[in-house]
Amino acid sequence: MQTEYWKHRADMKILLIFTGGTISMVRNPATGALRPADMQAFKALVPELEAGEATVEMLSFDPLIDSSDVLPRNWAKMAETIYANYERYDGFVVLHGTDTMSYSASAVSFMLRDLAKPVIFTGSQLPVGVLRSDAKENLLTAIEIASATDKQGRAMVPEVCVFFENHLFRANRTTKQNAEHFEAFASHNYPSLAKAGVHIFYREHLIHHPEQVLPLRLCTKTDPHVAILKLFPGITEEVVAAVLHTPGLRGVVLETYGSGNAPSFDWLYNLLKDAIDRGIIIVDKTQCSAGRVEMGRYEVSLPLMKAGVLSGYDITTEALLAKMMCLFGEYEHDNDTIRRLLDTSLAGEITKSND
Repeated sequence: MQTEYWKHRADMKILLIFTGGTISMVRNPATGALRPADMQAFKALVPELEAGEATVEMLSFDPLIDSSDVLPRNWAKMAETIYANYERYDGFVVLHGTDTMSYSASAVSFMLRDLAKPVIFTGSQLPVGVLRSDAKENLLTAIEIASATDKQGRAMVPEVCVFFENHLFRANRTTKQNAEHFEAFASHNYPSLAKAGVHIFYREHLIHHPEQVLPLRLCTKTDPHVAILKLFPGITEEVVAAVLHTPGLRGVVLETYGSGNAPSFDWLYNLLKDAIDRGIIIVDKTQCSAGRVEMGRYEVSLPLMKAGVLSGYDITTEALLAKMMCLFGEYEHDNDTIRRLLDTSLAGEITKSND
């Protein structure tokens, strides 16, 4: 069921958080090169910010971050900024570079527990001051979504989301799919939460609303000792061994074929089993953009199950990596709890059945 937004109250306050990225760049008139814009320059390029129904206030990271340089500590700063301002604002819009937006937005979805207000990540493929830029449309629609309320006056979308090119997605379901087109992001395994055209239509049955409003909890501790191991035809024992014997390694995203299949080599099973016996947690994630892991469907996935590899179901690589870092940081060496929570949907990031 699709529902048009109900209203945008004039007294709504939105915090616009600049972290960096293409959207916050302007062209240097002297050199022609792109450089980060200060907030006053940005406001001059987007006068609509002053004309909307909601009051928009701005906060900027200093320095701004190129999204290719984003680290877990930057994720923590994003979450901490929202947490520190949570009571003062009705919603939040985070401007972020597109390259790692899905990683950052996924991580923030795990760091902000019991969230009851919108946190909308957005950006652009072209800088805000450039002719034909997609920046204004993405930004202004993200603000409108962040200020939207339902009949009961509740936030329409009390989740961490990504809005890009007319689509609102659950953040931890997204992946950047295109470096050239304006439609840069996709959510292959979960439908969009809203579609923007002349009106914004929300798919209310897909949006998570908390059963009760609880105080926001902040969990920002991370452990980055994880790795992605992508299987490929001809992969050697030496390559797999090198990854699995990385000093300090805590977890591995094992990118497998199809519905979670791997080569039936004895040496691969032995290396995976040995790593798991040493306390390394390994999660099976399909290399396919769409679809899910179904361990046990084919015989070639049975050795993974026997070794103790966990199923990643239909999670994205970005969300799984961020989730593992957050769980390893929060629960340290409590592997039983970590394994249980990796098998649990914490913020709508996995669907465990085909229903």
